Amino acid sequence: MDVRAALCLLLWAVLFPAAPHTAPGVLSKGSRAGDLQDGCTDLIPCEDSGTLCIQACSPSFHGETSFVCKDRTWRMFTDACANLDVQSLFQRISKREPLPSSEGHIAGGHFPFVRPGKPMHGKPGDGAKYFGADDRGKSNCQADFSCIIPDILSSPAIPGNIADIVELLKMISLMLSEDVNRGKMQSYSKIANHILNSSVISNWAFVKDRNASSTLLDSVNLFAGKLLLRNGSEHIQEHFISTKGFSIHRNASGKSFDFSMEVNKTNYVSGRVVIPEEELQKLPNTSKAISIAFPTLGAIIEASRPDPISVNGMVLSVSLPEELQHILLTFEKVNKLESVGAQCVGWHSTERRWDNKACQMKSDNISSVVCMCKHRRRTFRSFSILMSPTLLRNTVLDYITCVGLGLSIFSLILCLTIEMAVWHHVTKTEITYMRHFCLVNIATSLLIADILFIVAAVVHNTALNYRLCVAATFFLHLFYLALFFWMFTLGLLILYGLLLVFFKITRSVFIVTAFVIGYGCPLVISILTVAITEPKNGYLRSGACWLNWYETKALLAFAVPALSIVAVNLAVVVVVVVKTPRPSIGESCKSRDLSNMIRISKNVALLTPLLGLTWGFGLATVVDSHSLAFHVTFALLNAFQGFFILLFGTLLDRKTREALRKNCLSSKRECSLAKK
Repeated sequence: MDVRAALCLLLWAVLFPAAPHTAPGVLSKGSRAGDLQDGCTDLIPCEDSGTLCIQACSPSFHGETSFVCKDRTWRMFTDACANLDVQSLFQRISKREPLPSSEGHIAGGHFPFVRPGKPMHGKPGDGAKYFGADDRGKSNCQADFSCIIPDILSSPAIPGNIADIVELLKMISLMLSEDVNRGKMQSYSKIANHILNSSVISNWAFVKDRNASSTLLDSVNLFAGKLLLRNGSEHIQEHFISTKGFSIHRNASGKSFDFSMEVNKTNYVSGRVVIPEEELQKLPNTSKAISIAFPTLGAIIEASRPDPISVNGMVLSVSLPEELQHILLTFEKVNKLESVGAQCVGWHSTERRWDNKACQMKSDNISSVVCMCKHRRRTFRSFSILMSPTLLRNTVLDYITCVGLGLSIFSLILCLTIEMAVWHHVTKTEITYMRHFCLVNIATSLLIADILFIVAAVVHNTALNYRLCVAATFFLHLFYLALFFWMFTLGLLILYGLLLVFFKITRSVFIVTAFVIGYGCPLVISILTVAITEPKNGYLRSGACWLNWYETKALLAFAVPALSIVAVNLAVVVVVVVKTPRPSIGESCKSRDLSNMIRISKNVALLTPLLGLTWGFGLATVVDSHSLAFHVTFALLNAFQGFFILLFGTLLDRKTREALRKNCLSSKRECSLAKK
């Protein structure tokens, strides 16, 4: 930017040193536009940061360029220099008689971009030379706008011309959009394509009107929406804008628009719009559907606005009957790095911003995203995907999760194998039977949940099947809840053993109660969650086969029971610590304190993985979702939970080790696992 600004000012200074009408001026902070001072050039460093320098254009252009002082250097801020006479161009394609050019008006509309008294390029009658006669040329111009194309395509797509072309397209959309035939749409697309070219994206950053890209999008949507279809379909293709139209009716099996377009000279990107069959059933009669694809408009919006938002796919617009409200869109990612997340969004035309409430992500893999979006004529007609700014993805977390899950699954299988081998030796009393019964179900639930976690990841990244993703999420939700409710049952059993010494419960009553709590409650919660949220397309979250949060808060159906159980089990651990047997009276104070600490630490270490207290660290990731340290700690503690259950629940249990030793001795084999 600095080099371009310096060259512009230096060239002006050399070519027009004595031209008084091109003298630049400085607009200081707080001063009016007319209070300009002379002497601002790039040869003299600027002093006050934020000061504006207004530079007139060369004689062949009208408008002005502004520079802003930043770091003691003049940097280009806006460039309104243009050489197109858009008033004349509009008059040539309209039926209205022109008013005097000095007024800057035409009948029925006003052109704010026409600068009175400035030199213009082209004359009102120039279009006739393409057809041989003024009347014939004007008639053809009104039919297909073709006579103004040479003037526009021969003009440079500089910021000032871009702004004027946007205003021209806006006026055409507002005043000349009746009977939009193929010829008009082709000419309109050629004009828009000229300023959508990937080579001029950087020029949009200096367009004076920061909302020009939004105005262009709304204008194209309005004009294309009135396209007349020949024989029930239409397709108009340019390099950087493509328009397709179909006739649709309620008996159709489903309609789709497929696009594959050039982003730049080396890359192509694709997109797809699908109207679901159930939506088509809402149509009372035959209607039309129009879709427009813009491969570069996302980058243009990004360049022309201060928002730190990056569009990662083409922008897809749709014009549908009011009865149709939901559409499926598939976007190929421009940036396919694995660390880049995605967010489905719709362009809010009245607020001129991207809105994530317009869409819900159905699937997301490394190359493409599928979104379900709401079509609203007054607000949402254009959609795309953004790079997710809050998605924390790190190779360390991925490595910890993969290694931890593998070790956890192996440990849980080993834990269940040991429990089967020693079952008859360790379940001779009622209380030990109940304890090991809970331990087996905790290990089983976590083992199934870990396997389903891998299945859900595979379905999300490869299969891209929505129904499979729903099924995987349902069972993952069910068995993770079962894990917590069985840990809750174990916590209640510990309280029963500590506080209700004289109250006896039979084995059969315990088994029935434990199954109702351990599997019955999770089943009810899981069914209610999917039944309430799935009809509203609010069951799945964006970017994973897991419960939704932002739209329906379905994740609360897991978070609330899980964190409540963690809180209860934390209270159980406190009770165990309080009830820990005190050392004998003869011990010294120092050794007594040491013994207390050892006993308390041992109890806490044994109970923390079995009662799921490590999941409480998940609150830290909610408080600070950007902290890698919190995420790594949470991943370490929970990915290795299966290993901790094997270690603290089985291998460190004295009766289990004795039973293993007896089995080893009886079979005359050494068993290193049973040694202390």
